[in-house]
Amino acid sequence: MSPDPDTPQPDVANAVCETPTPPEPTVAEEHVRLLEAAIFAAAAPVPRARLSQLLGEGADLDAALAVLAARYAGAGVVPVEAAGGWMFRTADDLGPILAQDFAPPRKLTRATVETLAVIAWHQPLTRTEIEALRGASVSGEIFETLSALDFIAPAGRRETPGRPVLWVTTDAFLSHFGLARIQDLPDWRQVKELGLGLAEPAEAALPGAEPQAAEAAPGAEG
Repeated sequence: MSPDPDTPQPDVANAVCETPTPPEPTVAEEHVRLLEAAIFAAAAPVPRARLSQLLGEGADLDAALAVLAARYAGAGVVPVEAAGGWMFRTADDLGPILAQDFAPPRKLTRATVETLAVIAWHQPLTRTEIEALRGASVSGEIFETLSALDFIAPAGRRETPGRPVLWVTTDAFLSHFGLARIQDLPDWRQVKELGLGLAEPAEAALPGAEPQAAEAAPGAEG
């Protein structure tokens, strides 16, 4: 018996091709609110371990953070990962506008910025090594300024005559510049675009630099 042409027939093709979409994982609203409150109230980036501890065993921290980040998309402040933890930061497009009214309390000199750049890309290193890479002497005032800002800190001593102090950057440095880890620093080409006056040895040792002298040596011996 043939089917009645006036009777609607089931769409077999669509019924076969369509597969049920798995439901998205649900995140407890109280978890998102707890993360929001903890990150907002903290004076420094909150470590992941602490956030996970707040949510309790079995909670999906990454999913909750993703929901929180989506909730603040396009807002004036956004949650970001920095210095091994999470913090709220002004949206990138609003930073230049606010900078006009909220100038930093202390403007760093060019020599101070150059010194900080050398330490950041070559740490740990001593004052003598910093001066050699920068190609200029570094005053004690520069170290005092960077230490007062908590951008650098001593990290032991090099086992050489005189046992000079080794200097490294801090979590406060990462937090200030919005870096999750020191490996997130830009490469040397971007550093040169800033116009920092680094000496040739400093540029040659930056990530991505090409050791031209080393490549030429084998040919000279041949």
